[in-house]
Amino acid sequence: MTARVLHNTPAEIARAVAALRGGELVAIPTETVYGLAGLALDPAALAQIFAAKDRPTFDPLIAHVAPSPRGRRLEALAEAQLVDGARLTPLARQTAQRLVDALWPGPLTLVLPRARAVPDLCTAGLDSVAVRMPAHPMAQQILKQLGQPLAAPSANRFGRISPTTAAHVLAELGERIAWIVDGGPCAVGVESTVVAVQPDGRCALLRPGGVTADVIAAVSQHPVMITEISPLALPSPGLLASHYAPTQPLRLLPASVQDLGEKARAALQPGDVVLVVTGAGEATRALGCKPVLLSPDGSDVTAAQRLFACLREMDTATGTLYAEPVTRTDGLWPAIADRLTRASAPRT
Repeated sequence: MTARVLHNTPAEIARAVAALRGGELVAIPTETVYGLAGLALDPAALAQIFAAKDRPTFDPLIAHVAPSPRGRRLEALAEAQLVDGARLTPLARQTAQRLVDALWPGPLTLVLPRARAVPDLCTAGLDSVAVRMPAHPMAQQILKQLGQPLAAPSANRFGRISPTTAAHVLAELGERIAWIVDGGPCAVGVESTVVAVQPDGRCALLRPGGVTADVIAAVSQHPVMITEISPLALPSPGLLASHYAPTQPLRLLPASVQDLGEKARAALQPGDVVLVVTGAGEATRALGCKPVLLSPDGSDVTAAQRLFACLREMDTATGTLYAEPVTRTDGLWPAIADRLTRASAPRT
């Protein structure tokens, strides 16, 4: 049975909501990537998510919540039985309040103290829960009508390239789920930034994403800490060394094709495919390789929007897959560098 694709009509949105309320899974659009949604507080629905994605249960999920009035967003998380507000210190509460007021809805996930009602499957048994409020209008519609939080990891098989269109979801999970809501291409194109709010009010950056560390520091009024993550207790999804990967091996070049030494350039063969991170790809074409331009206009926003679609395009080629490194550290480039590093890591 192939998944049915639903569109933005009242009847089809209501159908998606009814399926979710009944414990089924529905792939939904967000501004970051498409998510495979199920009831966040229902262990049976969560188990279906892990099974459909072939996802290991040590990898936590992000709970998605509906928009709520500014100033009541933290209280709404407690009312949704996700966050234990009593365990937030005054400094942590102040930081979290600043972040949600300024950056929600949007591509920012907060890791906060978990409420008792949150199943262990959602948090991988940790004492914290990851929560965000998506900005995509169709995701908001579904969450508002449902009236319950949704767990929604990327709607692809575990470790594979994240989907940014309904067609990507259909190709990945079309035979494993019943419903896909088509909300068009994702506007951001990389997953949310994940930060853990510390008792002293600082933020620990767990995963770079659609909101930059500079913005988080400015809003929170605290420096952002970069933390080392233990592979034995992952506080956020997307932290495994190998992730976001094409089916074929992807090799990360030590420099752009133009700047490679003669010996390194000689390793590239006609027919190989190169993700060109900056520039127009003339040096790649001169070697007989196929360039895939990540950002034709040179912007980080375009690069983020196109990243996963470009990796999917490359995955259909017969030659060896290469990617130029990301050398910029401003804007969304760190998030793009993170995804490429994990996509090219050795498979475990």
